[in-house]
Amino acid sequence: MELKGIHHVSAVTSSASGNFEFYTELLGLRLVKKTVNQDETSVYHLFYGDEKGNPGTELTFFEFPMAAKNRAGTSSISALSLRVGNDEAIRYWKERFAQNNVDHDEIVERAGRSSIAFRDFEGQRLVLVSDEHNHGVKGGIPWDKSTVPVQYGILGLGPVQLTVKNPEPTIMVLTQVMGFREKGKYVSTLAGQPDIVVFETGEGGSGAEVHIEQRHDLPREQQGYGGVHHVAFRVEDDDELRKWIEHIRGVRIPSSGFVDRFYFRSLYFREPNGILFELATDGPGFDTDEDINHLGESLALPPFLEPKRAQIEARLKPLDTKPQQ
Repeated sequence: MELKGIHHVSAVTSSASGNFEFYTELLGLRLVKKTVNQDETSVYHLFYGDEKGNPGTELTFFEFPMAAKNRAGTSSISALSLRVGNDEAIRYWKERFAQNNVDHDEIVERAGRSSIAFRDFEGQRLVLVSDEHNHGVKGGIPWDKSTVPVQYGILGLGPVQLTVKNPEPTIMVLTQVMGFREKGKYVSTLAGQPDIVVFETGEGGSGAEVHIEQRHDLPREQQGYGGVHHVAFRVEDDDELRKWIEHIRGVRIPSSGFVDRFYFRSLYFREPNGILFELATDGPGFDTDEDINHLGESLALPPFLEPKRAQIEARLKPLDTKPQQ
């Protein structure tokens, strides 16, 4: 068994409408599924991705309108990243951020790649990373109807950064339980902080990396809007997922067991510092119940929620995601 890379990252927003505008209009991602949180059906769950939401390109958001603002700290997924094709694209995005008043930093090198950190309208911490010198898991295919020129379009998810006070237990689970391997280190962008350690799985590369940041100067993160809920890693199919379930059970890590999300199947568990991990299958995919040309335009519900559509829709604030004519 070998995890193939990052499957998706799920974060929290307080405004589905604002979130939809930022991630489709400004970042040029495609909304590939407008559905609900299956564990709390009164809130939206929005999925963004490449042309059809291929595994490894999915950035998702739960809308919790009453949530408090995220308070950054340890035991957290402290940054997520998005891949672009080359260094020229990074320079394009720096100009785009400046023109659209997006809070952003200067271009710097992280783990040997040109990158630029920025924040969305709620303070969500993101990094764009260049694939110019990247080798490993391939990126996705930018949507050709995006607001961003295809040559500069976002290819998918890059490394996730975990911030912990004590990295050893997290590293133990990554390497001894999940099969990650240490790749190297790079200097933190924060003066006086330890080097950030890079781990990779599968074919490696930007789409299969976890970066571990150790911090002793921060309290434990209090999750809210502008924070990340969990990260999911790719497994091939249901059979392999069931093997992972037995493996996780065998090392006595409490888990959810097999969960059918309809668009993929999942397993959830927390690593020792409390960060939520998910293992998710590559299929069936987001075009299972919608035409590929009309993904995300209407509220999609898995079959087990369809009988409750009327009451679910009654609790949701309308969100128009159809293309403007």
